[in-house]
Amino acid sequence: MSGEITNIYTGSIVEARFLVELLNEHNIGCRLRDTISESVIAGWGSGSPEDSAIIQVETDRAEEAKKIIETYFKNR
Repeated sequence: MSGEITNIYTGSIVEARFLVELLNEHNIGCRLRDTISESVIAGWGSGSPEDSAIIQVETDRAEEAKKIIETYFKNR
């Protein structure tokens, strides 16, 4: 990914992994950050499983990605 990055989802890592696959199916590249793992690697543990994942996309694809995620949550 290059350019400006926008956070489009914060939630559980399990849900986020599925959403990354969903975005990839729509040819939207994204980055998944696991904040609990990041903090453990840094030497401290912080956060909670409910908000441990952050999905980031290039800003110019953010609205499209948000709509895909919103549709998923409405239809599940």
